[in-house]
Amino acid sequence: MNSGKTIFAQLMEFLSHYDFQKCVERYGGNHKIQTFSCWDQFLCMAFAQLTYREGLRDIEACLRVARKKLYHMGIRGLVSRNTLANANRVRDWRIYADFAQVLIAEARELYAEEDFGLELEETAYALDASTIDLCLTLFPWAKFRKTKSAVKMHTLLDLRGNIPSVVIITDGKVHDVNILDEITMEAGAIYIMDRAYLDFARLYAMDQAKAFFVTRAKKNSKLTRVYSNPIDKATGVQCDQIVRPKNAKSKMDYPDHLRRVRYFDKKKKKRLVFLTNNLVLPAEKIAELYRKRWQVELFFKWIKQHLRIKKFFGNSKNAVKTQIWIAISIYVLVAIIKKRMKLDHSLYTILQILSVTLFEKTPLLQALSKIENKKEEDDGCRQLVLFD
Repeated sequence: MNSGKTIFAQLMEFLSHYDFQKCVERYGGNHKIQTFSCWDQFLCMAFAQLTYREGLRDIEACLRVARKKLYHMGIRGLVSRNTLANANRVRDWRIYADFAQVLIAEARELYAEEDFGLELEETAYALDASTIDLCLTLFPWAKFRKTKSAVKMHTLLDLRGNIPSVVIITDGKVHDVNILDEITMEAGAIYIMDRAYLDFARLYAMDQAKAFFVTRAKKNSKLTRVYSNPIDKATGVQCDQIVRPKNAKSKMDYPDHLRRVRYFDKKKKKRLVFLTNNLVLPAEKIAELYRKRWQVELFFKWIKQHLRIKKFFGNSKNAVKTQIWIAISIYVLVAIIKKRMKLDHSLYTILQILSVTLFEKTPLLQALSKIENKKEEDDGCRQLVLFD
C-alpha cells in the first residue's frame, strides 16, 4: 500500500496555488479569515463536484467521516455546513471565475493542436447559451418568467479540445444575442452561432473586427442576390450566393455583402441556409463548420449531467456563480490531467474513477490506468461523451 498522498491531493497538485492566491488577493477573499480560507472553500466545493454530493449536509457528513484524512487532502479548516454556506454567500465569486480562466488558458494551450475533424488553421468557436431552471421562491433575483427563475450560462467553446474559453452567467431574461456585445472578437477566428444571434449590426461589428461568423438565416431574412458562385450539387450544396440585405434598416446595419449557402442534409432530410462573411472557404466546409456547433450543446448536456450545476448549495447570486465557476474549473482540470498524463479514457470515465478513489493513497496514473482502454457505453447516451 502506497503511504503517500491521496488521489485528491495529487489532483490538486495540478492547480497553481500561487495563481489561486493572486485571485484571492485581488478581491480580498481572505480578509479577516482565520480558520476556513478560500482555498479550503475551493477544495470542499471541488470535492463535492468530484463525488456528486447533493447538498451541504452531504458534504459535511462525508468530510467529517474522513476527518483524519482532511489534512492530507489539503483542507486545513474545520468543515461545517454553516461555514461553507457562509463562504459561498459572501466570498466574491470572481475569485473562482478568475482562477477558472487561469486553468482555461492552460488547457487551451495544451489542446492548441487538437484535431476537431476539419482541416482549418483558424481557431473555431461555437457560441450558445443554456438555461438552468431555478425555483422562483428560493432564487427571486434570477429573473426569467412569472412562475420560475433561471440563470443562463452563455458559453464560447473552443472546438479544439472543447474548452469553454468564455463563460458569462446572467439571469434568464437576458437574450442570447446581447452577449455578442460582451465578447472581444479575435481577428481571424471563426464564430459559429445559431439563428438566435442573427443581428446584422452586431454581425457587422464582428466583420469590422476581422473575425468570421457562420450562422443560420431566419425564414423572414430578406436578402437580395448579387451573384452566384459555381457549385457541385453532389456535395449537398444547393446554392452559393453573394447577397446583401434588402430592407433599409438591415442595409444600414450591414452595408457590405454577405455569403448565403443553401445546403441539403441528406441524413436529416432537411434544408439549411447559412450566412457567413467568409468568402474563401468552400461551401461544403461552411456546412461542416456549422455541424460542429453541436459540440457546445454536448458540453452543456455533459456538464449538467456529470457535475453539480442544476442543484445549488446556496440561494444567493454569489453562491450560484461560485458553484458554477468551480464546476467549470473541475471540468477543465480533468481535461488538463487527461492531456498531461496522455490518457485515452473519456472525461466521463476519468471522473467515475476519481469519484470512488479520492481517499486512496495510490499514484494517480496507476489509479487511472487500471480500467481497460475501450470505448465506453457510459450511461446509454453516447453523444454526451466528450474527449473519446
